[in-house]
Amino acid sequence: MGRNFDEILRMIKALQVADEQKVAIPANWPDNELLGSRVIVPPASDVETARKRLEEYECYDWWLCHKPLEE
Repeated sequence: MGRNFDEILRMIKALQVADEQKVAIPANWPDNELLGSRVIVPPASDVETARKRLEEYECYDWWLCHKPLEE
């Protein structure tokens, strides 16, 4: 849990975004070293979805795709 008020607010915002947009939040979000303020798309449940994800999103591989935060 957060150690100060700013950290608690960041954590609450991350939980709200994850719940509303059905995404995963990377560590240190929104200042993640690799993804910045982008969010992680949940993993594919089948091969066809995994193929489509490579076209829809920016991906490091079929299992790790990310997208901009929807405002």
